[in-house]
Amino acid sequence: MSRLKPVLLVEDDRIDAMTVGRALKEMGVANAIVHLANGEDALKYARDKGSLEPCVVLLDLNMPRMGGIEFLKAVRSEGLLKDVPVLVFIGLDDDKDKIEKLNLGIVGYVIKSVDYKRFAETIKVIDRYVTVTTDRSAV
Repeated sequence: MSRLKPVLLVEDDRIDAMTVGRALKEMGVANAIVHLANGEDALKYARDKGSLEPCVVLLDLNMPRMGGIEFLKAVRSEGLLKDVPVLVFIGLDDDKDKIEKLNLGIVGYVIKSVDYKRFAETIKVIDRYVTVTTDRSAV
């Protein structure tokens, strides 16, 4: 079993999660992806001492049960994942104002796009912020 730090993907939409997985695979990312469908499950993961700390959190803002902002507030207030970069997915350009005002320590955001090629290009931004292990033969 690999001991690479995983990518924590917190996304309720299965199609969007598959798109992120595909884009990361095409980038040659060898890290496992831990996919959780809401902030509540992601918070349980973050609190679990047996969970591997992720190398990055890719976080949707709008999810059922616990959204991305509530998740970020909880982990920040509890001191969890404090050294882990967080990149948020937003549906609308005006959501960026909301997250910037809250100052929750994110490294950036990606506007979700229905155009896969455009989305895949924007997801490559994580490579600038985190150390993921890539298998260059897969690229």
